[in-house]
Amino acid sequence: MAAPPARARADYDYLIKLLLIGDSGVGKSCLLLRFSDGSFTTSFITTIGIDFKIRTVELDGKRIKLQIWDTAGQERFRTITTAYYRGAMGILLVYDVTDESSFNNIRNWIRNIEQHASDNVNKVLVGNKADMDESKRAVPTAKGQALADEYGIKFFETSAKTNLNVEQVFFSIAKDIKQRLSDTDSKAEPSTIKINKPDAAAGDGQSTQKSACCGS
Repeated sequence: MAAPPARARADYDYLIKLLLIGDSGVGKSCLLLRFSDGSFTTSFITTIGIDFKIRTVELDGKRIKLQIWDTAGQERFRTITTAYYRGAMGILLVYDVTDESSFNNIRNWIRNIEQHASDNVNKVLVGNKADMDESKRAVPTAKGQALADEYGIKFFETSAKTNLNVEQVFFSIAKDIKQRLSDTDSKAEPSTIKINKPDAAAGDGQSTQKSACCGS
């Protein structure tokens, strides 16, 4: 019997793929750099298409390998990034607390997720640049929390510059995904037993599924 795709391969117990999405300039790349390398840069580097980093963490005694994809926020790259929604287990929706339009666009990003990602993908809302002076803030914390509550997802305000809540947001979504995967694992055994279907038919279904997933 084939093991679930997220299960252990050598040095880790789970492989979790995360996706950072949001408008250009909200700090997605800075959040990724802070979490993966522990560094921060003030220079603005536009992500062309897609980039990713890997960090292995330990959660509840399990080694979790996080593969974090950083997408380009510009409209012209959006067609590239839609292909990456399909493989994502968790998505971080990032906006800039000093830029109201980036917050308003979160609804558009959520529509993209609903269109392209799997139904059970974990989501978290992230208001970045929370270190900025209050006079520059355009999106109150309460407004971010209200939007997260509306969609039933967790909410964090972060700062890649000061490292505020960066570890917490990645660990939180990783923990929720790990729980979902372990729940799926525990249910996997009985769900594969089909009394009323011959083995051959089940095998055909598996091969069809396998070929369909390699669309890229």
